[in-house]
Amino acid sequence: MAAPAPSSASAGPLERERERERERERERRERERERERERERERERERERGERERERERREREEREREREREREREREREREKRGESGGEEEWEEEGKSIGESEREREREREREREREREREGEREREGGKAKSETGRVE
Repeated sequence: MAAPAPSSASAGPLERERERERERERERRERERERERERERERERERERGERERERERREREEREREREREREREREREREKRGESGGEEEWEEEGKSIGESEREREREREREREREREREGEREREGGKAKSETGRVE
């Protein structure tokens, strides 16, 4: 059997000093690891703050752009009213539409779909297929 390691009580002064030095070194390494963990947590907090800031700035830019688009639409509407006109075709192609523009665009798309359907029915008539009266649609 191997002899047990000497305890601090039975060890000589030199051995006790070495043991204290090893303990101080372990504590120093542990403090350093804790400082590194804290630095890492701080870097993570900074990264998250940066992400939140960029997200906030992006939302603000988008809101400013929407507001500019609303103002441009109001200006176009004022110009049309001055000329006594209703909404123009060019607005249908623009991005960032207001709710009213989107609704008008949906109505225009429905009208285009009805036109395509009329064309298909006309083709069927020419081909001897179903006539409009057979489709049950009244135009």
